[in-house]
Amino acid sequence: MKFRHLSALTALLLAISLTGTATANADPARTGAAQAEADPAKASPARAGNTEAHQPKADEAEAAPAGADQAGADQAGADQPEAAQPEAAQAGAEQIGVRGWGWPVVLPGLRRHLIAHYDFEHPDPANPATERDQGRSGTGLTLINGGPAMRVPDRAHRGSRTALQVQQVSPATAGNDDWKAGVYSPTGVPSLRAFNGVRGVTIMGWFKMTGQNPSPNSNSANPDDFYGAIGLAGILSGTSQGHDVRALLELITVNGEMRVVALGRRVDGASSQTFAASRPWQEILPQNEWVFLAATFDYDTAAMRLYRNGRPLDGFYTLTGDPWTVEGPPEPDLASPSDPRGIKIGGSYPQNTRENNPCNCRMDSLMFLDRIATPGQILAQYYLVR
Repeated sequence: MKFRHLSALTALLLAISLTGTATANADPARTGAAQAEADPAKASPARAGNTEAHQPKADEAEAAPAGADQAGADQAGADQPEAAQPEAAQAGAEQIGVRGWGWPVVLPGLRRHLIAHYDFEHPDPANPATERDQGRSGTGLTLINGGPAMRVPDRAHRGSRTALQVQQVSPATAGNDDWKAGVYSPTGVPSLRAFNGVRGVTIMGWFKMTGQNPSPNSNSANPDDFYGAIGLAGILSGTSQGHDVRALLELITVNGEMRVVALGRRVDGASSQTFAASRPWQEILPQNEWVFLAATFDYDTAAMRLYRNGRPLDGFYTLTGDPWTVEGPPEPDLASPSDPRGIKIGGSYPQNTRENNPCNCRMDSLMFLDRIATPGQILAQYYLVR
């Protein structure tokens, strides 16, 4: 794809991505310990104020973006004239992921760390109920219970043609028929080894609410009982039973109110932390409107951030103290040295042994990265396809 085919804005965003990568993500092949992202002095962000005491339930826990209200220097280029580094932008255009008619869908600065990417336009020819991974890992994703019918015509963004429909099927019946997606192995998924001992993770994608949320609790005999969470997308921990996570973007009940959250766990089987958005979730995810969400997880500094349509969301941590035990040596702090047991999308238990936290919604272009995307990269990724 030639530079002349890109709009001025797209070319500028490519340049931002390429130059930002050199400073934020330009580490050599990962050794399992070091990542070349510049981090501030280690401090437990939950102690910096703006916290609320909350004892997490099984589906809760994550950390917030220290400085989430600033996009940082990475975003500065987005408002500058369009003549910024056209050579770099053109070089990036040759590397960028594209759809059939040549529209770029992945920022070049992100592709190197894009471990799993699902656009729901690439069914496995041998099994259409499996979605082929467009990321580096080649981890196939099972479309559970609905199979190929879960791919529906819908355009989340300019380069999209189809999306994933997930939903509750039988609200009044305890069963395993909810439409969701994922992959699971009780011994860990080797193709997801990039998240083994990782220092940081980013999850992002497009989401559109299409029905009642939260859903009635099909595991309860009480018709007035609703699930306390709405499942979006997450990476399971190395000891997960299909529910516990290493990194998760979803909605959960925090102090009696449903909120969009980033929920992370650094050490398998240990405490999680939750960073919850301050805005009402219905404002963040209005009914029948496509929204680009992103969550970042820094296991070294215990910082998490949330973004909506490329812009940081204000929020708060639900736990004080040091729930990820990052203070003190050794440095840097990493996630557990274990392969994740899988990915869950649209609800828990991708092995389909139980229904839990379904989402009546559509999703598209789900991305799982083994690095912390910068604010500028997240904003550029949003504008790239919009």
